[in-house]
Amino acid sequence: MRKYELLYIISADQTEEQRDLLIEKFKKFVEERKGSIIGIDKWGMKKLAYPIKFKNEGFYVLMNFVAETTVIKEMEDLMNITEPIVRKMFVVKE
Repeated sequence: MRKYELLYIISADQTEEQRDLLIEKFKKFVEERKGSIIGIDKWGMKKLAYPIKFKNEGFYVLMNFVAETTVIKEMEDLMNITEPIVRKMFVVKE
């Protein structure tokens, strides 16, 4: 198992409840695959450096976790088909 850091941006048009459901969905996704969450930081609404999908703002979330490498590909595929996710970035922590 390796340590990962995931930074993702949720579309600004989502309500607080919808954002919390998405954050919980990704948390459970890792835990169901025998991973563990180290921490989740909600950075909040921030202005984007440039428009993405015609949006100028997004809700930033930073999640640190431990998981198998196969979980990353599965999670990336899930995030690609999740409409409110504007951007995502996985980083391996040393």
